[in-house]
Amino acid sequence: MGKYRWIKWRTFLLWLAVIIFITILLWSGGPAAWAVAMNILSILLQLLFAMLFMIIQFVALFWFLARGRTYWILPGETGSTWDDYRGNPEIVENAKRIVTLLKGVKEFKEMGGEAIRGLLLCGPPGTGKSYLAQVIANEAQVPFAYASAPSFQNMFFGVGNLKVMGIYKKARKLAKVYGACIIFIDEIDAIGMSRQAGGGGAGMMGGMMGMGGSGLLNELLLQMDPPNIDNSWFAKLLRSLGLRKKQAERPAVLTIGATNLPDVLDQALLRPGRFDRKLWVDTPDYDGRIDVFQYYLQKVKLDESLTPERAALDTIGYSPAQIKHIVNESVVIAHQRGAQLSNYEDFRAAMETYEWGLKQPLRSMSKDEKRNVAYHEAGHAVAQYLLKPHEKVWKVTIIRRGSALGLAATKPTHERYNRSDSEILAEIQVCLAARAVEEEFLGKKLNGVTSDLQQATQLAGAYLGAVGMGDELFSWLAIGSQADGLKALRSKINDLLKDEMLKVKKLVMEHADFVHTIAEELLKCGDLTGEEIEEIYERLYGKAQQEPSV
Repeated sequence: MGKYRWIKWRTFLLWLAVIIFITILLWSGGPAAWAVAMNILSILLQLLFAMLFMIIQFVALFWFLARGRTYWILPGETGSTWDDYRGNPEIVENAKRIVTLLKGVKEFKEMGGEAIRGLLLCGPPGTGKSYLAQVIANEAQVPFAYASAPSFQNMFFGVGNLKVMGIYKKARKLAKVYGACIIFIDEIDAIGMSRQAGGGGAGMMGGMMGMGGSGLLNELLLQMDPPNIDNSWFAKLLRSLGLRKKQAERPAVLTIGATNLPDVLDQALLRPGRFDRKLWVDTPDYDGRIDVFQYYLQKVKLDESLTPERAALDTIGYSPAQIKHIVNESVVIAHQRGAQLSNYEDFRAAMETYEWGLKQPLRSMSKDEKRNVAYHEAGHAVAQYLLKPHEKVWKVTIIRRGSALGLAATKPTHERYNRSDSEILAEIQVCLAARAVEEEFLGKKLNGVTSDLQQATQLAGAYLGAVGMGDELFSWLAIGSQADGLKALRSKINDLLKDEMLKVKKLVMEHADFVHTIAEELLKCGDLTGEEIEEIYERLYGKAQQEPSV
């Protein structure tokens, strides 16, 4: 420290000597020396003004580009509580532990622990990852910064780094005031992709322009786990005077990241000290969906036909965001038809529009083409009804929705997480049923089976080459892509498809009356519900389909 002070004093004395020498020369040179000095000074001032003008332009440009598209929310502004987060009680329990740590940062540090720095939320879109972060911030009563990872990227290299530095600098200041601060970064895989997988990216124009690449990721890594530093102006002043004796403290800043693709993240992001805690936020199960529906349905006017339990059965696999959308759309449909209450039919119509698109009937379609489509969908419907006991036929229609001229859709009767070999073969037969009906009842082959054959081929390939349900335990996953596996098993896949085609042809011929009746009703009405399909079966055969044992 003494040597450093001596260097500073020596520099000061040298500058003082130069100033004294120049002053003596000007004093002894008279008016001519003063005139030359003033000219030189004028030129230097002009150059200085030009340089300052250019610097101000660049500073203004980079300030504009480096402005963070970040929403800062102070404690209590969102008002979101645990009661508002529904469908995943286990997630709430884990999140409450994080809140406990954030509320007691000081006591936790006194015990010798370190404040948590990273929490990664993984899961499909719409499951409530960003909403959970808001709830955590509100329950912990700490400031909350909402940012999207792509907003950090910029055409100029280094600007993204400035954005990251700026948001963490502000977060540390707020953490000193409130005890802690949360930074939520959505879609963090946009900047956190593994550098080995090519996530670094290349710049242009010698690195002046680029998307940030690994430099942006490196900045994020540094800011999430920085050394103990205090860069306030007062600390700098004390440090320069040699009076800074107190150890610097690290403010409690928790970074919460959200992603749908956790597998692509760089390992440096996932190490202890950064995103070392993971929460998998998945779609809710049946009980969770009932909880979500109870929350949203109590906010709208509806009749007794629409209950949380009935709605939860029809929405297996739905996320909370999708449920909220469907409930709102059912109210829109009820309002459009002039009703004061939303009912189950409105809810059902909202689901169908969301999943398949709006009805767009082709009024110019000929009778022969309509007949072709009707028998095509009747083949699917018969196979679905007879071969898939764990699913219910939901809708069969020959009215165009989106790009499909018609469709036959099913929904599972309950959550299922495994499929047997017989169920996969039944699914293949359902895909081939439309072609079987075309050949047996129409006497021709139509091009509408393109997607059916594609799906049947993929299922057969998985049956033989991925899950080991054929004669071999070979798996294409060990040799490369699915396309390579399909090519290697082409002959066996084709043989399997032919065998299943013979089975489904026998099935539809044995239930020819069922096929004809469904096709005729479709030509009359345009579409049929699952209940109407079941009524047709009972009328023809005198009994309903046997329910499977769960």
